[in-house]
Amino acid sequence: MSTLPLAVTPGEPAGIGPDLVLKQALAEHSQPWFAIADPDLLRERAQLLTLDVRIETINNIDTLGPHQPGVLPVWPVALNVPCEPGQLDARNAHYVLKTLDVAIEFGLAGRVALVTGPVHKGIINDAGIAFTGHTEYLQTHSNADQVVMMLATEGLRVALVTTHLPLAQVPAAITPKRLHSIATVLHQSLQRDFGCAEPRILVCGLNPHAGEGGHLGHEEIDVIEPELAKLRAQGWHFDGPLPADTLFQPHYLDNADAVLAMYHDQGLPVLKFKGFGAAVNITLGLPFVRTSVDHGTALDLAGSGNASDGSLAVALKTAATMAQHQLQHRNSHA
Repeated sequence: MSTLPLAVTPGEPAGIGPDLVLKQALAEHSQPWFAIADPDLLRERAQLLTLDVRIETINNIDTLGPHQPGVLPVWPVALNVPCEPGQLDARNAHYVLKTLDVAIEFGLAGRVALVTGPVHKGIINDAGIAFTGHTEYLQTHSNADQVVMMLATEGLRVALVTTHLPLAQVPAAITPKRLHSIATVLHQSLQRDFGCAEPRILVCGLNPHAGEGGHLGHEEIDVIEPELAKLRAQGWHFDGPLPADTLFQPHYLDNADAVLAMYHDQGLPVLKFKGFGAAVNITLGLPFVRTSVDHGTALDLAGSGNASDGSLAVALKTAATMAQHQLQHRNSHA
């Protein structure tokens, strides 16, 4: 495996993120990793959960050794105010973003792959900070031209043309330029980050029955089909537009590397039904690897010991695998 370490941000301090990081610190991992967080927060949470994890504050990631179960290296970022599990406090919104900023700085320097825990968008906005999500924040702060949100679980990857957008605004957002750009990022990432030599991508239509030849909508005829034709002309394998209600079945999926859905709730319900708790959220198109858990902050479970760390385990494993594929890709194209 690559020796590129993983930098983990636990996310909202009042949520389950710190709990999950501590649980994973007890597990075996092939990749060195560390958390970016308040060390005292993690010590207090470990004590509350009766988890035997030793918190070691670090100031140099170049000396990180292999992961030792029961030991968690932490790059320190101080909370703004003390935190109680389950109790949101807008004064800690800047702390959450500071942990991300530190991770981004390491990522842009090519020193880590990022794994992020769940944040609470509402409390960050309550603090007076416009924040729509990790994906958009990472894009802005890394100056990435185009990013793509993709969720993955065993046997299924789903990428999105539009993400956190009101449904009424989706049709206008599916423009030829946007579709072409996102399809290109997805194709290139499947090659570079997942080792798919010739990716095959299934594309959903926007309308029921993929528009039924124009009787149920024209976006397929006016936008999606012409852009897919251009992509196929490059020798790329894009199938569609296909009706979303029939695409998600083995007949199609068995020979596909990913599905490209037109909007958030078209593709993600299927994926979360198939793999909730064992799925990972991935941002494609960034200058560094970034994966995340597939769930929220679960404030009611914070500090209880009942939160599952399955998704974080998948996020850590996926980030390590993607980092390894990127290294192999760079070496093969050097």
